[in-house]
Amino acid sequence: MAPLGDGAAVASPNLVVSFGEMLIDFVPDVAGLSLAESGGFVKAPGGAPANVACAISKLGGSSAFLGKFGDDEFGHMLVNILKQNGVNAEGCLFDQHARTALAFVTLKKNGEREFMFYRNPSADMLLTEAELNLDLIRRAKIFHYGSISLIAEPCRSAHLAAMRAAKAAGILCSYDPNVRLPLWPSEEAARSGILSIWKEADFIKVSDDEVAFLTQGDANDEKNVLSLWFEGLKLLIVTDGDKGCRYFTKDFKGSVPGYQVNTIDTTGAGDAFVGSLLVNVAKDDAIFHNEEKLREALKLSNACGAICTTKKGAIPALPTVADAHELINKGN
Repeated sequence: MAPLGDGAAVASPNLVVSFGEMLIDFVPDVAGLSLAESGGFVKAPGGAPANVACAISKLGGSSAFLGKFGDDEFGHMLVNILKQNGVNAEGCLFDQHARTALAFVTLKKNGEREFMFYRNPSADMLLTEAELNLDLIRRAKIFHYGSISLIAEPCRSAHLAAMRAAKAAGILCSYDPNVRLPLWPSEEAARSGILSIWKEADFIKVSDDEVAFLTQGDANDEKNVLSLWFEGLKLLIVTDGDKGCRYFTKDFKGSVPGYQVNTIDTTGAGDAFVGSLLVNVAKDDAIFHNEEKLREALKLSNACGAICTTKKGAIPALPTVADAHELINKGN
């Protein structure tokens, strides 16, 4: 199974490599209905690490995606979407023996989501350590990943090997766990699996719901948030939906307010937020030590996350820098 040669970009000093899953989300064409009630579905590319890769490119950054797809119509469609969005696809592989993953995502009346996954196993779960494009990882400034790639072998071992290669090369490791409980055998397995690589990251983004899940306590209680802190972590971000986000470094902490928009679909909002932050970290990692720079970057990330909720689907809703500045200027 050879990697895809085309779509390869020239090495960039600010390259962010995203690792993990990309799949097809099927979203009901009428919001607020259960899957059983829905009469039709709109197909949308999804998968948090891939959304982040596309967000980075759309914001003018340099991104690559590393993962495995079924050698099927959906797999080829997804890799083409990556390329159309300016993402380097040389780390993408096709598997002839497994399908591309599917997810049915219901939008409840408040725009929040429920998931039903078809992965039995899907191609992304079958990526092996031997198939990793380690050269691509070593060219990165940042290596970004989630936790879904930790659920099953052989992908889990590939994920750990990719992380080891990144750390050995002095590359910053970015972790957004993206808790998806239906994919794990149990809540306890999810919690321990997600925390098993916690202390390998340089910076971590979690949602308030994820803080509550991981700590089994109140996400608004700073003691609970700080129980997730460890020596060596450069930045911990907690996103609080439309309220904005909180940030913690070893030297300072604070919060940055969000933006009020007409929310239609929250899919991809966290990924737009992360993509924006990674573009700014890749440009200048002094952001970890300079509170003013960090706050400016988070203001932009909050705007990107908010804009992403105003349209259906993740990748089609990702904003440009101009879109984000327009929202920020309105809010000022």
